[in-house]
Amino acid sequence: MQVFTNSLPDTLFEALSSKAAELKVPKNKIIEKALALYLEQLSKAAYIKSYRQMSEDTDVLQLAEEGMQVYYNQIN
Repeated sequence: MQVFTNSLPDTLFEALSSKAAELKVPKNKIIEKALALYLEQLSKAAYIKSYRQMSEDTDVLQLAEEGMQVYYNQIN
């Protein structure tokens, strides 16, 4: 495991300390979970953005429509 040192604004550090004491967990566990969730949200946002871009791409739409036609023909 890597060691990471960082500084936080006083208000954020106080909120973190308070929540860690309330939940009886180490501050680093809260930071670890929060960072993991944040990175997951960034990945989801990138995924959504790529799908939005593909939805505007006429070539991709045409390929999808052709694929659906082939699938429809196969099930009939």
